[in-house]
Formats: sequence, C-alpha cells, structure tokens
Amino acid sequence: MEKTRLGKSDLEVSVMGLGCSGMSPKNDVPRDDEEATATIRMALEHGISFIDTSDAYGNGHNEELIAGALQGQANKGIVATKFGNMRSPSGKVAGTNGRPDYVPVACEASLKRLGVDCIDLYYLHRVDPEVPIEDTVGAMGKLVEQGKVRCIGLSEAKPEELKRAHATFPLTALQSEYSLWTRDAELEVLPICRELGITYVAYAPLGRGFLTASIKSSDDMHKNDRRWEHPRFQDENFKQNLKLLDTLEAIAAEKECSPANIALAWVLSRDWDIVPIPGSRRRKTLGDNLNALKVEFSANDLKNLEEAFAVGQTAGTRYPEKQLHLMGF
Repeated sequence: MEKTRLGKSDLEVSVMGLGCSGMSPKNDVPRDDEEATATIRMALEHGISFIDTSDAYGNGHNEELIAGALQGQANKGIVATKFGNMRSPSGKVAGTNGRPDYVPVACEASLKRLGVDCIDLYYLHRVDPEVPIEDTVGAMGKLVEQGKVRCIGLSEAKPEELKRAHATFPLTALQSEYSLWTRDAELEVLPICRELGITYVAYAPLGRGFLTASIKSSDDMHKNDRRWEHPRFQDENFKQNLKLLDTLEAIAAEKECSPANIALAWVLSRDWDIVPIPGSRRRKTLGDNLNALKVEFSANDLKNLEEAFAVGQTAGTRYPEKQLHLMGF
C-alpha cells in the first residue's frame, strides 16, 4: 500500500482510507458490530492506515466501535474524527456547534470514546454559521498546542472559510465530497487546497454507492435508507443519472473489474493530495475496493470518463435543499 503525507504535517497515511460512518447507520437500518470490527481489522491488515469517523456517527457509537477494533492491533492506524455536527438522541440532525467553549468539551468526549490521549486529525464537521470560523479554529489550534490533537481540518467548508481558517491556524486537511458525479470542488476548492498545501480527503468517492452500478431500482436499497432523501436518488433525477453509468460499466467490462473499481481508481488517479475514504461496512465490499488499486487507465479511458461525468452532468443536488442551506451552500 502506497502512502502519502497529510498536508504539511508529519502524518503519513495510506493513499486510500476507510470511511466508517456506514457502520453506525440511522433510520433503523440493521447494524452489525461484529462484521464492522472484522472489516476495520481487515483494512489494517491490507495496509489501510487512515480510519475516518465522527462523534456524530451513531452519537458516539462509531468512535467506540473503532476503539474496540483497534485494541490489540499492531497497526493502530491514523484516526481522524470530527465534532460540531450535532445530533438529537434519535440521531436526527440538530444543527451545528462551533463555539470556542464547546471545542475542548467535544474533544475530551472523543478522546475518551476512542481511548487515546491524542487525536491524530480533528475536523470541524460542519462550519457553524453563527460563529466566526476564526474563533472555532483558534480553539482547535489550542488543542494542538496542548498536545490533545496532532493536526486539524475542516469538512465541507466554502472557499473563503477555508482561507480564513488556514490564516488563523494551519489546516492539514479538508474533507468534502468528491467523486465522478460530484466534481464541483475542481472549480475553486481544490485549487485553494493545493495553493495552501492542504490535503483533500474525499468522502463518498463512490457517489454514495451509486457508482457501484448496483442501485438500479427501489428494490436495491433498504426502505429506510437515508439516500432516498437525496434528490439524486429521486424520480426523474435518478432515471437520468442511470444513463451516466453506461461509460463506467463499459470500461469496467473491458478491464474485467467492477464499476466501483473504476470509479474509485479515477479518484486515486487524480493526484497525491486527494485521499479517498470509501465507506465499507463489510469485508466483501472492502475487498472489492482494494482491487481499485490495481486498475490502470489509458489517456482515452480518462477522457471518456471525464466527458461522461463532466461538472453539471449529474441531475439533482447532492443533499436535500434544507440540508444544503444549513451547510451554508
């Protein structure tokens, strides 16, 4: 497994990480802690050293799950967690909290759940529109100075917020959505990250599962799956988006691999400073994702993929309008 450096920090991570949010599902979707633990340990065995979580996933359950999975493992990995994306006891979105006085409180809770003395990478999960980003990041910087956090980052920040935050305290990473069907970051955010030396950590690199080409009808997802709330999976948008899969599936057939391998390999091919963190709840899915590391593209392959999935081709917004509004987009 090749490695890359996170931003300008001393943290080296595998070029592909493991997103763990799906291991703590919402909306009464079944949970399997035993299989999730086995998946995390399989990832470590195969050289994946970048594990992503948040205090919002399962209201802390995900951090505790990871702590248990890492117990006794020779490779403890680099663990990134987040704070500030609040949840109600039932798991529903309950706003954001970036107040400076809340930052150390959230950090202490995550340290306890993870069972560590220092968090490798600590993100603000969502920017609080009521709090100047300088205030939140200033408080996060104090955690680094106190030795409770090694480096910090933001998630889903807008270009101007990114610049202001980095000017307050150096950021190591920005985590935001990025995949063949979500390429908006290429317009402004990615250039800023490269200018400032910030690693772009790409969540949902498989388009929330759509780019696996395994979701073709309503029968292919759990009835309570939260993706049904997303415009891209609804009605005419969904029908239109299915057409995007033709090129992906054709290239996958030619290379005798899965469409997921092609989609993930494309993100991996972008550059050293983009690290995808595909979510895997099961060992079978993780095993397929690992095969993406073997895919090689020709210039024509890349041209065909990028023309088929050009910015603006995807029908529907990536989140419901209300959620995008709360995120400040």
